[in-house]
This record gives sequence, C-alpha cells and structure tokens, in this order.
Amino acid sequence: MAIAENLAGARKLPLTAGLQTRLPWQALVYLLCVVTPIWFNLGPLKLSVLRLFLLVMVLPLTFQLLSGRFGRVLVTDILMFLHIMWATVALAVNNPEQVVTQIGSVGVEFIGGYVVARAYVRTPEAFLALCRWIVLIIMCLTPFAVYETLTGHPPLIQMIRALPGIDSVTIGHQEKRLNLHRVQATFAHPIHFGLFCSVSVALTFVALKDVMSTPARWFLALLSGATGFLALSSGALLAIALQVALIAWATVFDRIRWRWWLLLGLFALAWVVIDILSNRTPLQVFMSYATFSAHNAYWRSIIFEWGMKSVWAHPVYGIGLNEWERPHFMHSGSMDNFWLVMAVRYGIPGFLFLAVGYALAVFRIMRRNFDDDPILSHIRRAWVFTFLGLSFTLFTVHVWATIYSFVFFMFGAGIWLITIPAGAHKDADPDESPRDPVPREGGGSRFSRSPIITPAYRARSAQTVTDTE
Repeated sequence: MAIAENLAGARKLPLTAGLQTRLPWQALVYLLCVVTPIWFNLGPLKLSVLRLFLLVMVLPLTFQLLSGRFGRVLVTDILMFLHIMWATVALAVNNPEQVVTQIGSVGVEFIGGYVVARAYVRTPEAFLALCRWIVLIIMCLTPFAVYETLTGHPPLIQMIRALPGIDSVTIGHQEKRLNLHRVQATFAHPIHFGLFCSVSVALTFVALKDVMSTPARWFLALLSGATGFLALSSGALLAIALQVALIAWATVFDRIRWRWWLLLGLFALAWVVIDILSNRTPLQVFMSYATFSAHNAYWRSIIFEWGMKSVWAHPVYGIGLNEWERPHFMHSGSMDNFWLVMAVRYGIPGFLFLAVGYALAVFRIMRRNFDDDPILSHIRRAWVFTFLGLSFTLFTVHVWATIYSFVFFMFGAGIWLITIPAGAHKDADPDESPRDPVPREGGGSRFSRSPIITPAYRARSAQTVTDTE
C-alpha cells in the first residue's frame, strides 16, 4: 500500500513528488543567477552575479568540454567557440580599447551559459529537472509580475537598488499597452522577461508528459504563457504562439507520419506566394506583422534595410560597437533583430559561425527518431518547438545581458539529444537510481529530482500496486 500511496502522491504533487534525480547544483546556481538582478563594479568591469559565476566556471568547463570530458566534441561546439573568437577579432579591429571588457562580460555570458549546460544537463533526468525548476521560478515570479503590471513598480528590482553597495538593472518606464504596465520583473527589459516565460510553455506541456499529470501540465503551461503575456511584448507572444501552433499541429495530425513535411511544404508555399504578391521580402512582411503597432512595423522595416546596408558595407569584421549608419530621424541606435545585430556587429563570418552552429544542432535533433522511447521523444519535441519559436522571435527582438546567456544555456541544454543512443533510456531499471549526469561530488538541488516514468515503469508499478492490495 505504501507504493500505491507514493504513486498517488506523485500525481498530486508534480513539482516535488516522485523524486529520483537531482539537477546539478551548478545548473541550479546558474538559473538563480539569471533571475537575480544584482550588479556591482569590479575595476573596469561591470559585473552581475551571473557574470561573476560564469567567470569562475567558463575556463575549466571549456577545457573539459574540448577535451571530451562531456562526450565527443561536436561541430556545433566548435562553431560556437569560433563565433566568440571571431567576435573578439572583430572587436579588436573596430574597438581595440574595449575588447577586454566586452569579452569579459558579453563573451563570458554567451559561451559560459552554453558550456554550463553542456556540462551539467546531459541526461533526460537532468533536463526534466531543469524544466521543473524553470516553471517553479516562474510560479514564484508571477505574484510580483501581477503587482508590477498593475502599479508599474518592479518590487524586486526596487528592493535590490535600495541596498547599499550594489546596483541592479535600470527600471524601464515603458509605454502602457492594453492599459497595463509592461512587466520586466528581474530582467533588463520586458521583452527579456517575456522570453524567459515563453521558454517554459513547450517544456512544461510537452517535455513533462508522462512525468506530470495532464491537469498540472495544462495549468503550468497556461500560467507560464499568461505570466509571459504580462511583458506585453510582441516577440514573447510570438514565441508562445508558435509553440502553441506547433503543439496543436502535432496533436491534430498525430497519425500522419509526414505531417512535418506537410507543414514545411505549406510554409514554403506561403513564402513563394508572399514573395510574388508583395513588394517586400517575406521576411520583412513577417517582421512587420510581428508587432503591436503599424509604427513599430515601419520602424523595423527601416532597421532591417539600413542594417543590411551596414552588413554589405562591412562584411568581414562588421562595425563592432560603433554606431551604425541610419536615417537622421532615427535618434536611437536600437536594433530589434538579434540575428541582424550579430551580422552588423561581427560581420558575416561571425554571424555564420553562430547561425550555422545553431541551425545544424536544431536540424540534427529534429532528425533524431525516438519513437520507441516516449520520454526522449517528448523532450526532443519540446526542445525543438522551443527553439523553432525562438528562432523566429529573434528576428523581431534583440537579447543581451542575462537573457542572452539564458537563451544559449537552454540551447546547450538540448545538445545531448544529438548523441544519446535511441532507446538507451527506455530499458533503464526503474528500481535503480539513474546515473548522475556529473560526478557525484557535484551534488544537487533537493527539489529538482524528476520522475522518469517509462511504460515499463508504469507496468511494473501497476503490478506492484495490485500485489499490495
């Protein structure tokens, strides 16, 4: 009867029950640093707690990754490092006086987030624990987000800024939308908070299938989406909408094996039709509709046009941190397109190293067949849905600081799906604790263990329950 009660408890308490595997403490500390907006000065460097943590971690983890400690080195790994190396070269050419500070901050955020994930999120168990921690953090931030959207005051940032000797992110006084204040919570911009919440939608609803009860998944996915909505960012809403659309497509056409080829064909057809009928490129049309206002759409079209002029004018090393040429009436140098910023700032080589590495990993994971292993299949689908949504969203927003690091942390958190053998997980003995994804001395977080419920586990558990009654 005790086992039956434990199984029932797991259904009632999906966030903490059925605990088997811990999220390595290094990954948990990383997540907590992402949502802790504490900044301070250390010599010429302006550091956040995240940057400080990554400065400590990045060199040993990079060495271990490249030496094969975390599995074989992949092409994507090499391209990520080539991107940051080329960014260093581009900055040395354009802004030699700022190379050290930029690579010591922005560069560490990028490669640090990636290698932390590659090191400590390398198993299904660790990935599911990560998903649960992300949604738990969003649940904790939701009350503060509701307060901020009603009052316009971010309480957590205000409390940190009131402490002596430390600083926090700037409180943005954004224009109201839908008669609500835009929520930035603990991030540098409302867009960043919205993107952070959007990541949890597919991870909760898809990855945690067979691990968490259906009502709990529905509730937590809706909570993540609703909390992300309070950022009132078209970019975040686009990421959520694309994930929901992909989930719906997969559900409706579940019995059609070629459903994704059908979707790709429809996408290609729409692209050709728009290209023929519109006097703008399909990408410009897409970016113009992915916004809250016609003014923003017009602004984005100008940014894209002049940004591409800058790319072709400085194709090799980009312009670094220098001002990009634009019409005289555009006083702000803000460029709401992450992919375009990479090309403008670091040149075509810097952009290609990143974009090819990114696309190659997504494509390879999309092509993996885990039909015989439901847990891996759900994780693969959730990760792909998340990054397909982000791929389009990054055409409409720019990311920097902690959310920049977090995006590539989540990217790195799925790379193990490229190399894990198909079916390696489905036959695991549920009576044995899964092997830790990192050496045992790494420890773990108490509330991050995830139940891995396979069909064999279900059958064995059902038999055990029958035997005890």
